[in-house]
Amino acid sequence: MNARTFLVSLAWLAVLPAAHAAAPVQEIQATLAKPAVMCGRFDQTKQLTGIKKPLQAQGRFCVLKGRGILWQTLQPFPSTLRITREAIVQIQDGRVAMKLDAQQEPVVKMINSVLFSLLAGDLSQLDTLFELDGSLREGHWQVALKARQPALAKAIGDISLAGASYVEKVDMKEASGDRTEIRFSAIKTGEGAMTADEGALFD
Repeated sequence: MNARTFLVSLAWLAVLPAAHAAAPVQEIQATLAKPAVMCGRFDQTKQLTGIKKPLQAQGRFCVLKGRGILWQTLQPFPSTLRITREAIVQIQDGRVAMKLDAQQEPVVKMINSVLFSLLAGDLSQLDTLFELDGSLREGHWQVALKARQPALAKAIGDISLAGASYVEKVDMKEASGDRTEIRFSAIKTGEGAMTADEGALFD
């Protein structure tokens, strides 16, 4: 998964799903955990238009509140992405393979802003950037996001999310017809959630 695809996917690591009433944002926000450190496993399936066999990937992610996100693809090919407010950096074989500067990429800046707001448990700016439809029942929520701005809509497409204390799944449909599903599991929080090597990648 390249950095642009990751940007679209990961922006929903802490978001929200589908119904026909305004999403109860405040109630959903109250259900989301806000740990300082959170790590876990992701499983991604991408169905490309015109290709029968879906592309599959799996790996590990870490979220360090106020610092950024680490997205490590382990299969089928090792690759690491580090997202901060300033940039998205792709690391390959221990070296920087690509960098997207948020100051030079308006969409990157916009999505990064949303991403960090969500990870902080602050959903207030969603109403300005997205139309939200969702529901909350017995601690489980679902939300559909539809971007208000054409540039963001073109980059993201249609997104639905679901979870409880954490985001558990993300489904995306791009304008091209490609579909991506991401499932999060084995989530751990606290100091022991992240390894020393992972912490070093934030330094």
